[in-house]
Amino acid sequence: MQNLAPIALFVYNRPEHTRRTISYLQKNLLADESRLFIYSDAAKTNEDKVKVEQVRQLIKETTGFKSVKIITRKQNLGLADSIISGVTELVNQYGKVIVFEDDMLSSPYTLQYFNEALIRYANEEKVMHIGAYMYNLAGNKLCETFFFRAATSWGWATWDRAWKEFEPDVDVLLKQFDAKKTSQFSIEGTMNFWKQLEGFKAGKNNSWAIRWYASIFLKGGLTLNPSASLIHNIGNDGSGIHSQKESTYNVQLAKNEIKEFPAEIKEDEQAYEAIRHFLKKRKGTLVQRGLRFVKQLQVKYLTKK
Repeated sequence: MQNLAPIALFVYNRPEHTRRTISYLQKNLLADESRLFIYSDAAKTNEDKVKVEQVRQLIKETTGFKSVKIITRKQNLGLADSIISGVTELVNQYGKVIVFEDDMLSSPYTLQYFNEALIRYANEEKVMHIGAYMYNLAGNKLCETFFFRAATSWGWATWDRAWKEFEPDVDVLLKQFDAKKTSQFSIEGTMNFWKQLEGFKAGKNNSWAIRWYASIFLKGGLTLNPSASLIHNIGNDGSGIHSQKESTYNVQLAKNEIKEFPAEIKEDEQAYEAIRHFLKKRKGTLVQRGLRFVKQLQVKYLTKK
């Protein structure tokens, strides 16, 4: 496959997560033909310096790709600014990019899927994002890939033409929503996307991803997704900047390569309903939620002892 997209990998202070992420990437078809750019953010605190240095020593030894370029930040940018800066740099240079964070285990066919989709939909203005993660939708007879409105941030790809539509100013985004759009944006209230957007406005989070999804949504864009996940997130173990221990989104990596892509550029109604149902039921009954909450409190207490 010619004209492969560059891979951007964003790392910080988790050497073991980073090692596993790179290890799985190395096993991907097309890895040895792909350019890898590793963005290493600087330590935010003195406590982080040792782990950041461990990560930087690790990534210096990375092989198995056509080329490896390491960008070491001298000051801490934070994940959002690091991703926005790195993605902008690479799409401006290469016209497209594949994006990983340091806690993404990939199927051997993930890079192949990304590159095939980037070529196939390069000139389809409505297609703005390619996601590789998908919720556990087992039991639903869905197409191998489908279009959906929301953008997943656990392994993704895009083009310069789409990234130009990214609106970082949350006030510009918020003023374009009405009640109907808010409901559609949050998958009929089954996911807290709107709360995340308001949370960014209130300074409660610094998410680039929610602003990217909002930018896509307000442009009437679509995202391509696999029905069987090509990414497993190992960051939901409480080690991440914005994560806590969570098993709801665990998946088994897809074992087969993607061969089918939708010809019609429209949201897949069956996939939408399957995702909406998953999101609505994902937290279980009130009793199950209560037990999970108590367990999380116990873990926090034991961790502090």
